[in-house]
Amino acid sequence: MSEQKKKEDSKKTKKPKGKKKKKHIWLWVLLLLAVWWYNNYTLKVTKEEFVSDKVASKVRIAIISDQHATKYGISNETIFSAIERAEPDIVFVIGDMYTSGSSWELIHKPVDLTAEFVSAGYPVYCVTGEHDYDDRYVSELKKAGAKVLDYSDDTIEIRGNSFRIIGIDNVYYSPTFDLRNEYTLDDNSFNILLAHIPNYEKFAEFGADLTLCADTHGEMAQLPFGGGPLYSSDKDVFLPKLLHKELDIYDKGFFDYDGGTMFITSGIGVYPVPVRFNNRPEAVIMDIRPKG
Repeated sequence: MSEQKKKEDSKKTKKPKGKKKKKHIWLWVLLLLAVWWYNNYTLKVTKEEFVSDKVASKVRIAIISDQHATKYGISNETIFSAIERAEPDIVFVIGDMYTSGSSWELIHKPVDLTAEFVSAGYPVYCVTGEHDYDDRYVSELKKAGAKVLDYSDDTIEIRGNSFRIIGIDNVYYSPTFDLRNEYTLDDNSFNILLAHIPNYEKFAEFGADLTLCADTHGEMAQLPFGGGPLYSSDKDVFLPKLLHKELDIYDKGFFDYDGGTMFITSGIGVYPVPVRFNNRPEAVIMDIRPKG
């Protein structure tokens, strides 16, 4: 075969470089979309454990918050099924289950979810946040069978253990805010405080055995390897755990205080924009176990 013929055949078999490059770009775009979707629109079940000498047997609680209900977000069926599989003894719904200004259809979405839990036989306790305080919404929750705690409390027996549940709807705390003026903790019960927005210093002063909070969304984007949130909305700084180690950052998880612990869930929704990373939407299943 002549040299000229070889060159012509080679030209015929070579693929245009431009098409190959475009194919690689689309693969990267699809990969990034898949990572984004996974981080923002798939639900994980976070399993936690809390040990106390105030319980004699294991009690399993479920915690959901910050659904910020949307038409195309994580479905009620997905959330309900994830929690039902864990078989909790009680369900806590701790605020911002819809976004203020939403249509009644979206406002009713968390009501329908709550009604599912009640119909399945779970005791459901709710507090509201800065978005979902509408009187109609609260009324519908009560009609569905949930107990909405608005600076009120209730005592319930679960598996032979006495649980005192206190719920507040404060979303802005004055300098004089002090729950000790409202409540005295019960030494004979496991005391749980439900409060949408974390206020570590004030809740530590109050000293409930376990305080459950939400609101932060885990600060949405978390750095890998325990680097903390990309941004702290409370302190208004970027990379707080790396560049501002002198600050106390309450983003997600457990934070101990004298006599008890505050736990913050990163919640379900992606409000105001879907920028979750390394911090997927979560429903929390927590086992409260006796010591020893």
